[in-house]
Amino acid sequence: MTSHYGKFLAGVMLTIAIVSSAAAHHGWSWAEADQLELKGVIRAVYVGPPHPTLDVETANDGLWRVELGNPRQTERSGFVEGSAKIGDEITALGNRSSDPGEKRMKAVRISVGGKTFDIYPDRIRTN
Repeated sequence: MTSHYGKFLAGVMLTIAIVSSAAAHHGWSWAEADQLELKGVIRAVYVGPPHPTLDVETANDGLWRVELGNPRQTERSGFVEGSAKIGDEITALGNRSSDPGEKRMKAVRISVGGKTFDIYPDRIRTN
């Protein structure tokens, strides 16, 4: 009976570790509090789980990964498959990774082709 309990406990601990890891990845703890505006050209588009991403090439700082919300949240903003394509110019407002060596941003708002998509409207801070 003890071995069953030990296996059960190990399974529970593994589940907690996986859920905690996923929550940390999808939260905001990895991003700086200050927001920045990033302008560039889209080089890759991915619209799917766990969250859509855009690879954006800037004139002065190279290639950035711009992460959007989860697929449903991103879709609610109006951004769906076909809303952006490779070669489109983009302006993204969001929070940069707190790792200075990582060119990654969690976008709260993006503008593509004259259309603005508020991914996280409650997090948008404008000066």
